[in-house]
Amino acid sequence: MTESLRNKKWKKSFNKILIFCSIIIVVSTIMMKVYYDKALNPVSPNDPKEKTIEISSGSSTSRIADILKENGLIRSKLVFKYKVRKEKLDGKLKSGNYSLNTGMGVKEILVSLSSGGRDGDIIKFTIPEGFELKQIAYRLDELGLADEKKFLELCQDVNRFSNKYSFLKKIPKGYNLEGYLFPDTYEIYINASEEEIIERMLSRFEQFYETDFKKKVEKSDLDLNEIVTLASMIEKEARVDKERSTIAGVFYNRLEINMLLQVDATVQYALGERKERLLYKDLKVDSPYNTYIHKGLPPSPIASPGEKSLIAAVNPSDVDYLYYVLKKDGSGEHIFTKTYEEHLKAQSEK
Repeated sequence: MTESLRNKKWKKSFNKILIFCSIIIVVSTIMMKVYYDKALNPVSPNDPKEKTIEISSGSSTSRIADILKENGLIRSKLVFKYKVRKEKLDGKLKSGNYSLNTGMGVKEILVSLSSGGRDGDIIKFTIPEGFELKQIAYRLDELGLADEKKFLELCQDVNRFSNKYSFLKKIPKGYNLEGYLFPDTYEIYINASEEEIIERMLSRFEQFYETDFKKKVEKSDLDLNEIVTLASMIEKEARVDKERSTIAGVFYNRLEINMLLQVDATVQYALGERKERLLYKDLKVDSPYNTYIHKGLPPSPIASPGEKSLIAAVNPSDVDYLYYVLKKDGSGEHIFTKTYEEHLKAQSEK
């Protein structure tokens, strides 16, 4: 074999090795990038849990990473420490008490830790599904966590929060945050401001919205405000979880044929008070929220819908029903019917 032939074979083998190594490097780089990006994401975006942690004075980045990992707030201590160095925050994370949640990504956690925690007691409060803004404000005032009047005034100023929470730009001009303060259990510092509490609840809505829910809203013929409005009505009408999607189906069917929705809860909202029994004159109240006299959806939500009602609003059951009436057996279930005649019969038999 000539020297020239040997050199050609060697070069050919070398090129193959070089190509193979290049492929390994590229694949490894891609895998590392995927791992890195995933590690920066929230641990549990679909079901965030509140976590209260304490960062002691003088805690190193490694110690902070340990605390966050132990509390299930980050996916990787290594990536967290690398992100801290990359953002030049080493030694700049502050001590204090923090109320974080597993729906926060590393970037959001770093914003909190670099801003500083608080010294003080933490209190837990719950906002039930179906609460209106005024009920939320009253409960927070009753607990000594907020001034009812100031809280409601802030909720009227949507523009104050819309730059931070872009989904709020879907709210028609002139309306408030009704429907967007997510019902949940929260942990806050006792001295938290009304604005901070509102932002906490809006952040929780945003966490839910950024899941598959956003994609389903984008595929819907309705916009976000209409979906939340529909969900708020489902929340008020449904008493058992298994019927939420069916009730949603009834609403969609009525909307499709331009039929009045005739939802009692919208009349209650228009009246501004809860009546055990609506009178005939109540059904004639002059309000855009009165679905007994105005076709289509109300202009905005009538309460804060929970996760199950929001999901039902974008996943209505494929049913032929146009009517439903509550059973009198205390089960909370409804009788669903297709025709008005069947509806009248169900009313007499329920």
